[in-house]
Amino acid sequence: MPHTPPAVPDFTQWPSFPFEGDLRIKQLDDPVPVEPPRKGEADRECTACVAPDEAYIWVGERWRVRAMDRPTGLPMVLILESRSHLDLGDLPNLLAAELGVMTVRLERAIRSLDGVARVHVNRWGDGSSHLHLWFLARPYGRLQLRGTFLSLWDSILPPISEEQWRENLALVAAWLGEFGGRPLAEPSRIQWQAPASFSDSYREEKAPAESDAGSVIEAAGETDDAVARIPAPRTDPDQPAGEGRPDGQETERSEATP
Repeated sequence: MPHTPPAVPDFTQWPSFPFEGDLRIKQLDDPVPVEPPRKGEADRECTACVAPDEAYIWVGERWRVRAMDRPTGLPMVLILESRSHLDLGDLPNLLAAELGVMTVRLERAIRSLDGVARVHVNRWGDGSSHLHLWFLARPYGRLQLRGTFLSLWDSILPPISEEQWRENLALVAAWLGEFGGRPLAEPSRIQWQAPASFSDSYREEKAPAESDAGSVIEAAGETDDAVARIPAPRTDPDQPAGEGRPDGQETERSEATP
């Protein structure tokens, strides 16, 4: 008897579903008898535990807030992490109560940004055993992005400008800093140097944008390649990356933060 593939679910017809055309359901793998360890379990290193404060936009005594390493399609994507190596169900009462306060505080900070309508809060935790919650900002007026598929749209939409991204990070960090802790993000510096010629300016405008920008889907895999240290903005637009210091060493993000 020929195998009849299952019908695609009704949500593929929702306006928020980001794909169209002929779709088929992928074959489900057999369940494994023992699941592999997540990062921070068994002999796997916990990337959150070894990450320095300079890799975050805001740090406090018990919580830290991290960004992607470059702009993505949404106005803001942030991750709230506990300092202690604990998962959600392992939190003592004090941290559990603070998690609620931090969630509301960070949601308000992101929602205060221009052009943000809602903030989606997600927790998956299949890739890392260290507690981390995702905060995804939905652009105002983009009704097609409402609901379940916002993290998919983050990979599809063109990245926002780095200048706007850094400004948003600085605003959120400053908001959190009003309640304590230490903000570490700052907006892009103004590039005062004019191009040597009109042809130089034209070449800069025509330079192709990077196509391998990280996204929620890539990072929540959960590889930490796309969730890392925020690169320091360059003051000199003609200065190659890695030559921001007079001694020729690679520029660290801590130099661009207070």
